[in-house]
Amino acid sequence: MVDNKPKVTTQQLGSLIKSARDIMRKDKGLNGDLDRLPMLTWIMFLKFLDDMERMRETESMLAGEKYLSAIERPYRWRDWAEKEDGITGDELIAFINNEDAVRPDGTKGLGLFSYLRSLQGSNGGDRRDVIAIVFRGTINRMVNGYLLRDIINLVNRIHFTSSEDIHTLSHLYESMLKEMRDAAGDAGEFYTPRPVIRFMVEVNDPKLGEVVLDPACGTGGFLVESFEYLKKQCKRAEDFEKLQRDSLLGGDAKPLPYLLCQMNLLLHGLDYPRIDPLNSLRFPLREMGDKERVDIILTNPPFGGEEERGILSNFPEDKQTAETTLLFLQLIMRKLKRNVGGQKGGRCGIVVPNGTLFGDGVSARIKKELLEKFNLHTIVRLPNGVFAPYTGIATNLLFFERDGPTNEIWYYELPLPEGRRQYTKTNPLRFEEFEPVVSWWDHRTVNEYGWKVPVKKVIESGYNLDIKNPKARIDAAHLPPEQLVDSILKNEQRVFEIIAEIKQTLEPSSK
Repeated sequence: MVDNKPKVTTQQLGSLIKSARDIMRKDKGLNGDLDRLPMLTWIMFLKFLDDMERMRETESMLAGEKYLSAIERPYRWRDWAEKEDGITGDELIAFINNEDAVRPDGTKGLGLFSYLRSLQGSNGGDRRDVIAIVFRGTINRMVNGYLLRDIINLVNRIHFTSSEDIHTLSHLYESMLKEMRDAAGDAGEFYTPRPVIRFMVEVNDPKLGEVVLDPACGTGGFLVESFEYLKKQCKRAEDFEKLQRDSLLGGDAKPLPYLLCQMNLLLHGLDYPRIDPLNSLRFPLREMGDKERVDIILTNPPFGGEEERGILSNFPEDKQTAETTLLFLQLIMRKLKRNVGGQKGGRCGIVVPNGTLFGDGVSARIKKELLEKFNLHTIVRLPNGVFAPYTGIATNLLFFERDGPTNEIWYYELPLPEGRRQYTKTNPLRFEEFEPVVSWWDHRTVNEYGWKVPVKKVIESGYNLDIKNPKARIDAAHLPPEQLVDSILKNEQRVFEIIAEIKQTLEPSSK
């Protein structure tokens, strides 16, 4: 198929999307980027689908085959959105929002969203199922149909049949997602910085034929990076088919991240994203068998949080907790492939808050199982402010494989750049700062930032993984207040423990 449509430059596309967002600011139904980006996403999603359908129709026609469109008349983009002087105003809002409406061709039937939500694939897992799930969690918040028509006309100038336009838009979309994450951070959601994602993917080194899962995928950062990493390994048509069909799985129960993830993956070239729109923690652990297990899990599960009682009952009684990170850690341990039949077990990279390392009680019991059944080979300690400015919580990257038990744990403390106290929104972490740990990864030596700890020491401490760098010099003046308080409390606790030990030692001799 020859595409004679003019290509849109990065500058033009950026200007186009800025114009669309400026128009949205005039609509009384929208408040901030948390509303505007989802609106722009579902509109672009439908244009993208129609462009892809047209390409496939042409390919089928040239091959002498019949093509069955996922979306029927008059609900295709070309039927109601393509004409600049097409349906608009209250009529457009009614067609999109209402359960039943007068359609653009003058007939009565389901409204647009009602129709899209009713779609059903013929054998499960095809594009119609994806569309239905996306729009079950999508709401049109715009109330002015004339402003909405102006935005639709702008989006019409994006050509998803052009690989150059898709490449340009995918990069621009990444920047919009970053803004979305910035806005979401104020609402308690902390998305993983791209340099952290890239590092975790590179050291886990996914291979074509392996299945990568993110059970808390958000907007799809780990899946997109894994897709790009695996794409470089594709040499033949069957390789690309394997990548498309059998390589990536995700899950996120929130409608907005689900929609953003679908669009993100589609723009990067994944035709049929396999993203579960329900809670990944909803299945009892005891019922998971080998069919549900995967090769690699890369994830940053929600910190804190609280799950409903029905979810907690899916976990062993002595390991039930309100801490979401610990629930996801248990899920991951169950979902990794076992090392049977001479095959290596699955492997994982996970972002966890500092509390997971030193927590006792349920946390200690989970860590005990982790060390006994898995090889927790590496903990990378991230510097202050990686998630700035939304939280000062110290974070760590845990890497383990299902071929335990653990004998020793390597630690690597990623330092702040020279002269920096912490990262900020305007001066964030860069991937280049991971280069020393990437170089160290395959040739490990004890150095200023890397050290190893025998698992016996961890067990003796009550499964406390919060082990400091023995060569570190603590500069209290540069610590954030919450970490300074934490350090003081821990030191006080240790002083009381030493006093108690001394008293216990002296008591027999005083009798």
